[in-house]
Amino acid sequence: MSVDDAALAQLALQVGLRLKANGLHLVTIESCTGGYLAKLLTDVAGSSHWFDCGYVTYSNSAKQRDVGVHPQTLLRHGAVSEAVVREMAEGALQRGGAELSLSISGVAGPDGGTTRNPVGSVWLALARRQADGLRCAARHHLFPGDRDAVRRQAVATALTWLLAERDGAGAG
Repeated sequence: MSVDDAALAQLALQVGLRLKANGLHLVTIESCTGGYLAKLLTDVAGSSHWFDCGYVTYSNSAKQRDVGVHPQTLLRHGAVSEAVVREMAEGALQRGGAELSLSISGVAGPDGGTTRNPVGSVWLALARRQADGLRCAARHHLFPGDRDAVRRQAVATALTWLLAERDGAGAG
């Protein structure tokens, strides 16, 4: 699946319009995408009305320090796992004022893949702050292609997930 710049920009604009219309703020927490999602979202004029902040937690120590991923979670499950992306998304919400967070961790390649997590393996989590606590959902994808293709597909999938949620604000 090829995702061009124009398609990504259009998705980011649609997400921004939906978040603004619902009075919601988003924080992003990225590993393998290196801030690509935050860049696309902040390219949208007026994004300061709905984009809170973006974390690039590329290393395990940054995941722990910046968004509170537990060392034992990383040891037990690895950085590219459902447990870690959930802790990334939930940790960012606990540290800030946004209502939504989206986290991404994966293996973009060309190396770093394993049997358990081959190149193209990407986990995403979407969390929402609610009156009764946090709600979080995670999804796994295996994207084909080179490093750029994997990263583009991960970002496109994240943006599409945000748009597909009921009122653009759900988590699950």
